[in-house]
Amino acid sequence: MNKLIMGRYLPGDSLIYQLDPRGKFLLTFYFVGIVFLANNVASYVFLMAFVLFAVYLSKINFGFFIKGLRPIFWLILFTVLLQLFFTPSTHPIWHWGFLTLSKEGMVIASYIFVRFVLIIFISTLLTLTTTPIEISDSIESILKPLKKVNFPVTQVALMLSIALRFVPLLVDETTKIMDAQRARGVDFGEGGLIKRIKSFVPILIPLFVSSFSIAYDLAIAMESRGYKDGEGRSKYRVLKWSRRDNITVLVMLAVTIILLFIRSY
Repeated sequence: MNKLIMGRYLPGDSLIYQLDPRGKFLLTFYFVGIVFLANNVASYVFLMAFVLFAVYLSKINFGFFIKGLRPIFWLILFTVLLQLFFTPSTHPIWHWGFLTLSKEGMVIASYIFVRFVLIIFISTLLTLTTTPIEISDSIESILKPLKKVNFPVTQVALMLSIALRFVPLLVDETTKIMDAQRARGVDFGEGGLIKRIKSFVPILIPLFVSSFSIAYDLAIAMESRGYKDGEGRSKYRVLKWSRRDNITVLVMLAVTIILLFIRSY
């Protein structure tokens, strides 16, 4: 499987799969918000334990979540190093030039790293257990009240769904093009930074052509099947809120209360 996990769906039938996609979508964003309420080691340990328990309930191989970190590894590393060596402190452990290593910087860098891991894990859990169609239907259902002010809810939901599905498709196409270039003797890891950047230029044109081809095929397929948006369009899968979704909301509220209690000590 490709390194990019975000946007991909893995078939399954665990408890997480059975939850209403609207609840999963909203609670995922809610969890991302409460992650920033954590302010000490105990609160981060508690949130990490909760996320790992959710991953366990999904019955998805933990390796998929580790792969979800790879695309933004350098962003995480850059952010952590920035906090590690540029956090001001009156009692530095090590100092050289404009670089300062301190206990405060190490603590903040650790917190930033854990935040990234928590957000990526919970976002990956959403996309792995929810199909793009379910996400699209969820967005449309959540934004439905905006139809009263003539907001194009259906079009926006469809656009987001297609964009989410296009990400892994484009990555797959990029991998195919790069493999074809390597077969012709191109080495993408050879030379300095400028030479490496130039070696990626021949990939862009075929990638754009392939992207437009995929978009054209999708448009033809939708048109041939008589797709139309707006009122009067029925749905094959109807979203249903169940008792387990109510319990999930209550669990998330309990997590919030416990987190608020922990962060105050």
